[in-house]
Amino acid sequence: MLYPHSEATLAVLRRAPVIPVLTVRDIEDALAQARALIAGGLTVLEITLRTPAALGALSALAKTFPDACIGAGTIVEADQIEAAANAGARFLVSPGVTPRLMEAAVRSPVPLLPGAATASEAMALRELGFRALKFFPAEPAGGAKYLASLASPLPDLIFCPTGGIDAIKAATYLALANVACVGGSWMIAPSLIEAQDFGRVEQLAREASALGGRR
Repeated sequence: MLYPHSEATLAVLRRAPVIPVLTVRDIEDALAQARALIAGGLTVLEITLRTPAALGALSALAKTFPDACIGAGTIVEADQIEAAANAGARFLVSPGVTPRLMEAAVRSPVPLLPGAATASEAMALRELGFRALKFFPAEPAGGAKYLASLASPLPDLIFCPTGGIDAIKAATYLALANVACVGGSWMIAPSLIEAQDFGRVEQLAREASALGGRR
């Protein structure tokens, strides 16, 4: 069966020019980061499932910010799809796709954004029915020039490049015809979170949100 939710995935990607990728210590940390990012205009947030607090934080954010679109990232196991959906995730992000992940993704009503780093991986996902892909890791895999080169042979694929992207590189990616948004963490750098400088986080989020108006 082909993947049936590509349009839903695209709708998520088109909501904002930048999707912040959050790694959280606990629920309070997640709430503080999300509050500043949303105040700055970034309303699509990806919580990576890299810490024990991630699912609980995801659930708390989904309940606290119902108008935002809170998703789960670093989906690498099939059972994480159901767990994230039950926690309230409105989208899922994976660095790639395996047969088991594909089966679980087809069954789940929550849209999945799978990762691809090469033309062959992108073509394989296209054959499975995906039209929206995460280009990951974006900078190590070739950057904006590489991604631009995929537009002609694969014109029906839309990407969210993630990995090694900052505000300047984000603008370069967003100028590409096959990019809907970018993923990044520069507005929630560890130094800012450690210093509890959420005013600066909000300012950087506002600047990132404004990148959508320059397209």
